[in-house]
Amino acid sequence: MRDSDSSNVQEIGFILIPGFALMCYASAVEPLRAANLLAGREIYRFRVFSPQGAFALASNGVQVPAEPLPGRGERLHTVFVVAGGHPDEWNWPNVYATLRTLDRDGVRIGGISGGPYLLAAAGLLSGERFTIHWEHAPALIERFPGMAPLQARYIIDGKRLTCGGGVAPLDMMHAIIAARMGADFARRVSDWYLHRHVSSAAEPQRASEAERHGTHHPILLAVIEKMETTIEQPLDRKAMAIFAQITPRHLDRLFATRLNSTFLAEYRRIRLAHARKLLQQSSLSVSEIAFACGFSNPGHFARCYREAYGGSPKTARKTG
Repeated sequence: MRDSDSSNVQEIGFILIPGFALMCYASAVEPLRAANLLAGREIYRFRVFSPQGAFALASNGVQVPAEPLPGRGERLHTVFVVAGGHPDEWNWPNVYATLRTLDRDGVRIGGISGGPYLLAAAGLLSGERFTIHWEHAPALIERFPGMAPLQARYIIDGKRLTCGGGVAPLDMMHAIIAARMGADFARRVSDWYLHRHVSSAAEPQRASEAERHGTHHPILLAVIEKMETTIEQPLDRKAMAIFAQITPRHLDRLFATRLNSTFLAEYRRIRLAHARKLLQQSSLSVSEIAFACGFSNPGHFARCYREAYGGSPKTARKTG
């Protein structure tokens, strides 16, 4: 036992946004249940809330029984928002108001997977260190200019807790339980779920750049990373060569021999992939997405998109 609060019951709330991923919720709530079981008493009590009332519908169709959104005086210690799907569908003013009320009452506020997006919409992440699932990061950055989610599995920073989702909540809950009940007890909880490798908060959400791009060449990886961070204002071939401290001809050889591609083709692939995410996850217009992805006009963007994906940007939005 770590602190004086270990003898008290902490109430942890989960606000489940329709379309949430069941794995995210289960990875967060199951360690609390196991902690109670291993402690032989109730040390955590979890409650489920939905903006729609009686139940919350997961992305796989499972219905989780839920209460209406909490009000004041609920005695909640921490509340997590769990969201999945498309950020342009996460317009929940009642959730924003609830989060702001809970925050004023001193409740710790957290977000899992797409949940941090709703925290940002509620105005609760300004000046805060936070993370979000990598798939939702582009939409958040476009919707809230100036905000920069960190690439981490989870971040616990004072009264804000954010997590990338998937199975990463297992790691976050391990840290939360360890802070309260001690490392040995938290290890027993993780062992209960055969969770042998507990990742640190700062570990990346995705496979390494080398694994994702199929190359370990350090200069080429640096160039690709630069491409991914200069989507709106792409660098030309000469400028990128200067960045990499090599000649343009050497740059061409690297793409040809290591990736069987070209500088321009790879840059365009990265920009179009980013555009596809924005089409599926944001409410930006096709024209706005075209300019945000470094295309000089919507017509050029549409032609490139059709060539890459076999359909128009508008079709992608309808079916995304």
